[in-house]
Parts: sequence; C-alpha cells; structure tokens
Amino acid sequence: MVKRLIFLLCLTCSLSAFSQDSQTDTTDLSDLRLYPSKKPLPVRRPILQLRPVEIANSPLDLKVNYWRNWVSFGVNLNQAAFSDNWSGGGVNSMAVGTTFNYKTDYTKGDKNYVSEVIFQYGKIKNKGQLQRKTNDRLYWDNKISMKLSKNWSFFGSLNFESQFDRGFSYYKEKDEDGNEIERQRTISRFMSPGYLTESLGFEYKPSKYYWLRIGTGTARQTFVLDKDIYRNIPKNYGVDTGKVFRNELAFQLVSNFEKDIMQNLSLKTRYAMFANYENLRSIDQRLDVSLLAKVNRLINVTVNGVILYDDDASGKIQASQTLALGLLYKFPH
Repeated sequence: MVKRLIFLLCLTCSLSAFSQDSQTDTTDLSDLRLYPSKKPLPVRRPILQLRPVEIANSPLDLKVNYWRNWVSFGVNLNQAAFSDNWSGGGVNSMAVGTTFNYKTDYTKGDKNYVSEVIFQYGKIKNKGQLQRKTNDRLYWDNKISMKLSKNWSFFGSLNFESQFDRGFSYYKEKDEDGNEIERQRTISRFMSPGYLTESLGFEYKPSKYYWLRIGTGTARQTFVLDKDIYRNIPKNYGVDTGKVFRNELAFQLVSNFEKDIMQNLSLKTRYAMFANYENLRSIDQRLDVSLLAKVNRLINVTVNGVILYDDDASGKIQASQTLALGLLYKFPH
C-alpha cells in the first residue's frame, strides 16, 4: 500500500514539471526558412553557339503538278433480229455508238487554261434500208483566263466544230421494174460545214460545276469546202454559193452546268447563243443535255438530247434524242 502511494506521488510530480517546461519554452523559430536562400551555390550559365548543319537533298524530289486530266471512253451496241414468220412484225437492225471525251485543266495562281475534246460517232443499219448515222460530232474547245475577282475572269477562247463522216438525206425512186429503191444525197461532210470561233470577254464562275462566258467580241468562220453541197442545201449553211468561207462578228453567250445531282446520276448541260451583229433578229442557239446513270463501274445508261436553231441550215428548230445502254470507262475513277 505504501509503495503504491509513493509511485502515484512521483508520477504527479513528473507531470507537473513537464507542464511547466512546455509553458516556459520560448524558442525563436523565425529564422527557419522553408526554401534555401537565393543562389546558395554559384551557377555557371552555358554559352549557346548556333552552327549551320548541311542536310542532304530529299531523294523524293517532289514537284507541284498544276495539271488535271480526265478521260472517258464509251461504247454502246444495240441489235434486234426477227424470224421471217414473226407475226408481230419487225425489222432486223444493228446499231453501234462510240464516244470519247478528254479534258485537261491547268490552274496556277490567277491563270487558268482548259481544253476539252469531244468525239461522238454512231451508225444504225436496218434491213432493207441504207445505213444512217445516229451521231457524228467533232468538237474541240480551248480557253485561257486571268482572274479579276473571286467569281469573275477575263478570258479568250478558240473552238472548232465539224463532223467525221458524210451526212445524207434519203428519198425513194422506182427502178425499171417499178420497185422502189432507196437513194441518198450528200448534205454534209467533214468541214462542210465546219466552224471556227474566236471569242474575248468575261467569265462568271461562282462554283466548280457552273460557269458562264460572255463573249462581247466574237468572230466565227464558217467553212463549206464541198462546193457541190449547195445543190442539196439551198442555204449552203450561210456561205455564198461558189465560195467556201464566211466570216461573222457577233455577241456570244456560253453556259455550262455539270454535276452529280444524285448518287450515280450526273447531269451535264451546255447552252450556246450566237447573235450576229448584222442580223440580231436571227440568233443561233444550241442546247445539249446529257444524263448519265451508272449501273456499276463500267455499265451505264445514257440519255442525250440536242435542240438546235440555225437559220443558215434550216428555218425550223432541229432536235435529236438518243437512249443507250453500254460500257463507259473513266480515268481517273
């Protein structure tokens, strides 16, 4: 019992002394720093020296190509055959058509050059009739322009148009036995007629798929090299009888629209107006419309239509239309 009392007394005295020491401790901690003083050790700054380094030329030798090219080639074939006793009636026939289109575009800065070539030719042969053409066109258009603003450019163009083969009109006459025989007479051929057109003016191009040329200064030369054609064509395509050449000064409008209007369906239209300054009451006009539907990569369906008015060839509106299923290859795809 006495030992326990002595132990408690000693423990009480020790706690009292510790409490007094903790209250009287006045150690000054203001001189302590969380971070070392600035530049505790000397630092040597490096001296940078720039030296040229020779780099070998790239083995790729890359160059900018300002040319773009498009090529398309198509073939259409139609055929029909009937037996001699076919009760529904009909006539054996064979038709073939070809088309070739090449276009190149050079654009660098404000300068632009475009060249387009169109070749079209087709024939049909019906049993008991002479061969007839379904299409025949040779067209080459060239244009160079200098941009004036975002949508307007000053341009100069040169284009040529004619045909490959002879064109005929057909009539029937009776032979010695009284049977009707089909005959033909030539009404056109290569460079009869042929057209060469030069134009200067302004081009409006608000988008990639549409442009409009306004040719304020346009000259057109009409050629009829076959002097015998005038016997079958009284107007002789506007060239005086006995001559092979005619020159005209005119105002010209040419517009072009070419765009994919739906998936695998593209539309191309081209309208040309030629107004001779000497006779503004008779204005030559031509509208070409082409609708192309892709069945797959090679097979396509094409509908072409042309509406033409040229008083030097005919006093009435001329029209043609073709529908064809065939092969068409384009490069690039």
